[in-house]
Amino acid sequence: MELPTSSRLNSRKRRKDGSGPNGATELDGIPPKMSRRSFGLREPAPFSDEVEIDYSKPYVRVTYEEAMRGTPLDRPVRVYADGIFDLFHSGHARALMQAKNLFPNTYLIVGVCSDELTHNFKGFTVMNENERYDAVQHCRYVDEVVRNAPWTLTPEFLAEHRIDFVAHDDIPYSSAGSDDVYKHIKEAGMFAPTQRTEGISTSDIITRIVRDYDVYARRNLQRGYTAKELNVSFINEKKYHLQERVDKVKKRVKDVEEKSKEFVQKVEEKSIDLIQKWEEKSREFIGNFLEMFGPEGALKHMLKEGKGRMLQAISPKQSPSSSPTHDRSPSPSFRWPFSTKTPPSSPANRARKESTVTYDISEDEED
Repeated sequence: MELPTSSRLNSRKRRKDGSGPNGATELDGIPPKMSRRSFGLREPAPFSDEVEIDYSKPYVRVTYEEAMRGTPLDRPVRVYADGIFDLFHSGHARALMQAKNLFPNTYLIVGVCSDELTHNFKGFTVMNENERYDAVQHCRYVDEVVRNAPWTLTPEFLAEHRIDFVAHDDIPYSSAGSDDVYKHIKEAGMFAPTQRTEGISTSDIITRIVRDYDVYARRNLQRGYTAKELNVSFINEKKYHLQERVDKVKKRVKDVEEKSKEFVQKVEEKSIDLIQKWEEKSREFIGNFLEMFGPEGALKHMLKEGKGRMLQAISPKQSPSSSPTHDRSPSPSFRWPFSTKTPPSSPANRARKESTVTYDISEDEED
């Protein structure tokens, strides 16, 4: 498909000096028209009253088989999907994505109901109609937005917007005194079913907010909203402030507990490492001590070697037993100088002398 040129883009004249959705204002007169085409990926989708329609050409609906085969580029299949689209979420976007991809060449028109219709037939909304229009405009799958869409689709509305098929989930939608507001669409063969996204809906989101109302009220009070803006009484306001302080204290205590646990864990890890290192060092120290001072340690061998060397140094060498004996010559007798007499002898010497004399006499007798 040929991309739109800048001249064609400039043909869309949007007033941006107002306060309406997407910069649009409601002034006297009819808003400017533009050619019918898709703006989904470049700018917000236009509103239906801003799109020029060529009524000179007769409009003939395409069948489902023709739509599935694919239509010419200048004749896309016009699919219509409507809804409230309050708190626009991924479930809405997925439904519109399915509607956009129903046929190879699809032009998706989305109708958004006004606040008056919605409040009368369904209930109060969180977002007002202008906010809901703007949210749908910025969905990438939307080609055109119908403001103040009807609650029940009439043949006149279908002919005015030249709608070929209506896309919606197949669950009967009971409202406005009808069991299914899409019953006549299904009977006419113009209904194209889509699948709902489970787990997400506007009612689910509102239920979450109501369930956790105190949490969100406290959060907004903390962010600067007043109790009057939140429709909170004076007593509840003080209660929320007190709860906020209590939660802060609890958080601090929890942070201190976590930090203390981390500190204790680190101390335990370091103590275990120190104990392991001490055990290793103690084993090494004990092993070294035993090697030095044990029963068979190095110190005992050193002492033995030293003792042997000392004994060898102080003890005289013994003569060999096989050596021949030599008769020693008698030592000469000592005499006192200048005296012919022998020195006085001690009793031991006298006894020795007497034995000698006796020995000598016996030898003379033998001779």
